[in-house]
This record gives sequence, C-alpha cells and structure tokens, in this order.
Amino acid sequence: MPTKGRVIVYTGKGGVGKTSVAAATAILCSERGLRTLVMSTDIAHSLGDAFGRTIGPEPKRLARDLWAQETDAYHKIRASWGAIQEYMTSFFQWRGLGDVLADEMTVLPGLDEIASLIDIVDHFDSGRFDVIVVDAAPTGETLRLLSLPEAARWWLDRVLPIQRRATQIARPVLRRLSNMPVPDDAVFGAGEDLFRKLERMHGLLSDPSTTSMRIVLNLEKMVIAEAWRSFTYFHLFGYATDLVVCNRVLPEDSGPYFTSWREAQQRYWPTVIESFAPVPVRPTPFFAREVVGTSALRKLGNSLFEEHDPTKFFYRGKPYRVERENGGFALSLELPFVSKGEIEVRRHREELVLQVGSWRRNLILPRALVGMPTRDAKLRDGVLRVYFASAEGR
Repeated sequence: MPTKGRVIVYTGKGGVGKTSVAAATAILCSERGLRTLVMSTDIAHSLGDAFGRTIGPEPKRLARDLWAQETDAYHKIRASWGAIQEYMTSFFQWRGLGDVLADEMTVLPGLDEIASLIDIVDHFDSGRFDVIVVDAAPTGETLRLLSLPEAARWWLDRVLPIQRRATQIARPVLRRLSNMPVPDDAVFGAGEDLFRKLERMHGLLSDPSTTSMRIVLNLEKMVIAEAWRSFTYFHLFGYATDLVVCNRVLPEDSGPYFTSWREAQQRYWPTVIESFAPVPVRPTPFFAREVVGTSALRKLGNSLFEEHDPTKFFYRGKPYRVERENGGFALSLELPFVSKGEIEVRRHREELVLQVGSWRRNLILPRALVGMPTRDAKLRDGVLRVYFASAEGR
C-alpha cells in the first residue's frame, strides 16, 4: 500500500484500450481499500463511457473508495488563473471580438494539457487520494504534455522576469498613449504560479519512488513501433516506465476466422518481450464482449494483475546516471530503439542538449560536470554515454 501517494500514468496509441486498462486498475486499487482517483487528460474523454457513467470536471464518487474525473480546461482556468483569463478576455475585446468569442480565445492551444497537469499535482498535494491513475492522451499528445515543464522552467527563469520588469516600466506610458489593456502584477503573479506548478509537476512525475509510466499496446506492427518511440522519449525526459501492457491478446480457441490474426500476434510477442526488457510485459486477453461497466473492467484488471498489487513498481530503473571513468566522468542515458544517426548532442554551459528525432531535451547537468568540457559521446546497446574531461585534463 502506498505510504506517500502513488501516481500511475497510462498512455498508448489511440484505440489500444488504455482507458479500459486505466479504469480497471483504478477499480482494483479502490477495492484494496485505497482512496483512488482515475482521471482522463485526453481531450476526447472516454472514461465515462468505460464506466457507463456521467463524469464531470471535478472528482465524482463512483464507489466507496473510487472517484473519477474528466479534466476541463475552461473549468480549471476559471478556478485557478482568473487574472490571466480576465486580462486575455479584455485584450481580445479591445481587438474587437465579441464577449463569447473573446472568452473562447482565452483557452489557447496547449492550455487543455496544462490544466490536466495541474490537476494531477493539486490532487496529489491535497493528500485526499492514495492512488491517482491517469488515463493520458494518445502518445504524441502525452509526450508534448510531459515536455512542457522544461519549457516552462526556461520561461520562468529567463523570460518572465524580463517581461514583467519591462511592462512595469512601460505601463504608465502605454496607458497615456493607448487604451490597450496592459497586464498588471496580478497577471504576472498568476503566470509565475502556473509555471511553478508545472515545475512541481515535473518533479512529481519524474520521481521514480512515486510515479511510473505504463505503455499500453496491441500486437500490431504500427502500434509496437509507436510504443518503442514512447519508451525512448520517456527515458529521454526522465520518466520511469515500470510496465508494458499487451492488450487484447487472442486466446488459442479464438476460432478459424482469427487464425491469421492470432499467428501474427504470436510472431510479435517474443519481439515485444525482448525489446522492452528488463521492463516486464503483461498480457490481457481479447474479451468476447465489450469491456464496459464495473464488472467487465474488474475482470480485465484481474486478468492483467492476477494476484499482484496494481500499485507495485514492476520495475525500477534510473533514467540516467553519472559515473567516474578514466579520470573523468561519463553520463549514461538509456535510449532504446534509437540509431546513432537519430541522435545529436550539443553542449551549452550547464545544459546538455539532446536531440532525438523531432524531440529535444535540455538536460541540466549535475554540479560536478558544469565546469568540465564535453569530450565525446557514444551510443552502444541502447545506452548513450557522454564523456566529460577531468579538471586535470583541461
């Protein structure tokens, strides 16, 4: 049983059944006596459909120790960052938009994901729940969502203070020359609060003693390929994966109509087991009936976890480590399923910039490495090693 709270994030390609798996996990947790919240951060919510219940933007009690929520960007912004919304509304109205359209425009692209992130943090910090199970958006949106905190930290440390000071200086002049709304300290304060909560979220979701990612996939070529990419990017951004769920595996007696499909699944199964090792892969069967409602979801959960506690960490591993080597240091980062040509490594003072495909991570170096020049980088057996020269060797 969790002693300080547990966060489990399920993600995967759209249509693989992650919502059902998340809901099933939550049911099992609650029936173990854990106060459990299952929340959807997917814009196209289907959590309510899985339970066969109507679910709103605040946690709704479904059973004794079970609550469910479908996050809503408008609701969260009104509740938490009214100053930002009021300023943006007044600005759009100044630009000539009507009241309704101006209000709609205050929810900019990306704010729906931010609202979801903040809800995770607020629920965890409240101590109201023992377990938070997240039915995350499909993989691409989840990766964008999880990379937001690093960008937010950059804005908070380097851009926002400059903008705030410049606005304080220019505000009296602008008000004399124009009736354009100018953000006041309350707006910047709300922005700082937002960015700091994003930073807190990164700390929570990257804490391997509290949070783990779980990838849901089907035994299909395109789905497996996307799961590999997800696994790589979660390592890149420091989010620990403790379990891979292989959903809808056909049974042996599935009949002649499904023979070709089952044979294809049988071919892919060893590859999935080997490629995600040492992270375990657990299968769930293809059910004859749609998995909707508490009874069906409980059956799915029992087939997945059997006698195991669904909150346990099925695998623990460090996303990166720093070790002394040949008089210097080596930083090792696991990047499975990536070729040498896909990786670009750059150094900028205390930051190590890793570009993997279209994704980039700015890794803040440990204090011991900040003053050391980067010597070399090598990729071998799914592990990227970046070498730093010792102080004596400079």
